[in-house]
Amino acid sequence: MREDILEPDLAIIDPHHHLWDLRPLLGAFPEPVHPFIASIATAPYYTFDHLLADAQSGHRIIGTVFMECGAFYRAGAPDAMKPVGEVEFVNGVAAQSASGLYGDFRACAAIIGHADLTLGDNTAPVLEALVAAGNGRFRGIRHSGAWDADASVLGPPFHAPAGLFASAAFREGFCHLGTNGLTFDAWVLEPQLADVIALARAFPDTQIVLDHCGTPLNIASYKGRLTERFAPWCDAIRELARCPNVAVKLGGLAMAFCGMPAQGPGAGTSSEQLAALWRPYLETCIEAFGPARAMFESNFPVDRWGADYATLWNAFKRVTAAYSEPDKRSLYAGTAAGIYGLESLLPPV
Repeated sequence: MREDILEPDLAIIDPHHHLWDLRPLLGAFPEPVHPFIASIATAPYYTFDHLLADAQSGHRIIGTVFMECGAFYRAGAPDAMKPVGEVEFVNGVAAQSASGLYGDFRACAAIIGHADLTLGDNTAPVLEALVAAGNGRFRGIRHSGAWDADASVLGPPFHAPAGLFASAAFREGFCHLGTNGLTFDAWVLEPQLADVIALARAFPDTQIVLDHCGTPLNIASYKGRLTERFAPWCDAIRELARCPNVAVKLGGLAMAFCGMPAQGPGAGTSSEQLAALWRPYLETCIEAFGPARAMFESNFPVDRWGADYATLWNAFKRVTAAYSEPDKRSLYAGTAAGIYGLESLLPPV
């Protein structure tokens, strides 16, 4: 049943969503299908029309940040340059939205792409190509470091090398982000938060954004251990928050990796139920980082596993119901605008 929209006038910049067409790929994954693959199969095709429909489902979404997802890579290009195709595609979507035909909504107003930082100094020409393809919208990269000794936690297609963020080649490439004024989105799993802490300390002048509250795990060998692992997760989040160059994205908790909820699509989990599940993680992150370094994210269409777009934002708003208006402005739009260069989208106070 569709919920009434809470605080419909609150301006939101959604700082983390994807666009993709996974239909040609889904049949290639081995049996049994990993829960994450099963979850994204519920939205195998998600492009501008789907994003626009979600953005117009009742909440005041004024703009978004696209997050790389390995989609629409350049066919026939050298491997290092294939990700440029994704930014070219997304910049076209951004231009479509910026035409004004769809109102004041600005989809993909900032773009985060991918570059293989283990190329070291050879990352530089890739970054140059990505910046050019973004036509003023490119803001940074994500190079996933997600890994676990239990291969069934991630399943295909995710398997970064262990200790990626500490490798010499990766850090040689990472240096070029700061030089070019680019941000870095870090996706790791909860047991790997120390890797992000070490990276942030090694590069204090580079803006790092931790994705998905650090991805608490409730899958495979971690199934049923959320309570047991909550305190270590809290400790790591608070330690990471001591690095002033790190911000955190508040969301991603509906992913199959996190299992909040566990039922998956169509279960009809209400925003009240979701808020109760997510509150300990969201409030811990907000208390540690402060509203000026925290931002709510949809992580759509991945988080469709737990809720439709309108219900997801309702759940966030239930968590922040008692927060001050300035704090809400930061958490829902201001922080994202400041980090991803979208201040022009913000409504006047």
